[in-house]
Amino acid sequence: MPTGGGKSLCYQIPALAREGTGVVISSLIALMQDQVDALTELGVKAAYLNSTQEWQQAREVERAFLAGELDLLYVAPERLLTDRCLDLLSRAKISLFAIDEAHCVSQWGHDFRPEYLGLSYLAERWPDVPRIALTATATAETQVEIAQRLSLQEAPHFVASFDRPNICYRIVEKKEVRRQLLTLINEEHPNDSGIVYCLSRARVEDTAAFLVREGVNALAYHAGLKAELRAQNQARFLREEGVVMVATIAFGMGVNKPDVRFVAHIDLPKSVEGYYQETGRAGRDGEPATAWLAYGLQDVVQLHRMINDSMAEEFHRRNQGRQLDAMLGLCETVSCRRTGLLAYFGQETNACGNCDTCLQPPESWDGTVAAQKLMSAVYRLWRERGQRFGGGHLIDILRGKLTDRVKEYGHDSLTVFGVGADISEQGWRGVLRQLLAQNLLSIDTQGFGTLGLTESSREVLKGERSLMFRRETTVASKPGRKTAAQPELPPEARARFHALRQWRAATAKEHGVPAFIIFNDATLRQVAIDIPQNADDLRCISGIGVRKLEAYGDALLECIAKANTADAF
Repeated sequence: MPTGGGKSLCYQIPALAREGTGVVISSLIALMQDQVDALTELGVKAAYLNSTQEWQQAREVERAFLAGELDLLYVAPERLLTDRCLDLLSRAKISLFAIDEAHCVSQWGHDFRPEYLGLSYLAERWPDVPRIALTATATAETQVEIAQRLSLQEAPHFVASFDRPNICYRIVEKKEVRRQLLTLINEEHPNDSGIVYCLSRARVEDTAAFLVREGVNALAYHAGLKAELRAQNQARFLREEGVVMVATIAFGMGVNKPDVRFVAHIDLPKSVEGYYQETGRAGRDGEPATAWLAYGLQDVVQLHRMINDSMAEEFHRRNQGRQLDAMLGLCETVSCRRTGLLAYFGQETNACGNCDTCLQPPESWDGTVAAQKLMSAVYRLWRERGQRFGGGHLIDILRGKLTDRVKEYGHDSLTVFGVGADISEQGWRGVLRQLLAQNLLSIDTQGFGTLGLTESSREVLKGERSLMFRRETTVASKPGRKTAAQPELPPEARARFHALRQWRAATAKEHGVPAFIIFNDATLRQVAIDIPQNADDLRCISGIGVRKLEAYGDALLECIAKANTADAF
């Protein structure tokens, strides 16, 4: 099921219905705490065991587990497989095992964690206890691998739609990327919560510092920060409104904040799976959200170099190369982004109307001659001079620019010098990226990102294959409409909604939990519109169950009455 689709309910409800305690294997400590806080607010007896606890706290959780006092126990995979934890589990009644973020078991996936491989032991040790594996990102191949590695070959597969229709997908060419990001935040998401993903730790810190200087409430998160600071920043992001977290992909898996209004990538993701997982952290409440990506030719060179320099075996590197090619294909498509994204996971859909290529359809043009010119430049430099150069220098040659480097190497004497003056520098960069995306040019990652021809280049050079390219635009597209949103608040309900949010913030601070755990915005919005007068009215509003009615019903009614009275005057 997609991120925010309700996967947790698939094991939480059975754990409540069955005798014993449900054991949830969760990959992130922060997620455990969020889940337990939310369940506790709902009256569910839940706890976790992880490295953040003092030994006295851990012993109390173990005691409650053995006494049968817990409905759910969350444990990290590396802890679960210790002799102490396995012995603990063997002494209690277990209702089920739930393996969350199950794609982490895939050795060829985007988020492999070796400790997950040991979880097949659960089938051997507890063959009669039901097991369920859950993930938001699994291609057909990954689903097979999950089943094999977790000994779930006989288990049925339930695959929901991967679509998140409220997310508007947009991909732009990287120029001054920090300024582009700032424009996105200031013009479209001022005071909104968001996540900005970067490829390196240094880039995270530079970008966060830049945003802070520009007046954005931004924080940094990466594995190189001290654990205490990481935990502090993550807590602020979850508990405060309007915080922008700038992070590497170390941040976010399983983060349960529903009101993240945008996820921005200022570096190209390594795979479609990773991109989908990360963008899925936006708009979990179903309201409009933006998935924005800026990328350029240098991103492609850098990622190819990282793949080539990795210590992985050849088969793994080839697989990473294929994943990167698929990501490039998604970036350079002239058709609906969502159609391409869902097709990667084996799901067919029509054009969505809520991505940049649908809202502002790009022009396509016959790029065969342009491709031949660029390939000819690569060929002549190698054939006639024994030289290879990067994209920037090739574009200078094609556009006839007499740079110092062109003059130094005498490249103004080449027959291809100036043959591409009719295409802008931006246009040639687009041609380069699209040729790389279609594997019609190669990158020499051993050197300095120089370009070479591939086996497929021959067909284009000989005129046996024509190419249609996406035309580069000078203005980044913006969403033309919002979809899947809650209805706009009527003017008379806005003050009530604001008052309810202030009450929620104070209550959440008092309880030491994120605001959304008390009530989400959709519930408060409905309260502001309906103006409930008593407990029976509150029961009719989605998100107010028995436990929350008991805990907050009187305070809600008092808050709405005060706000309504103030509004009347």
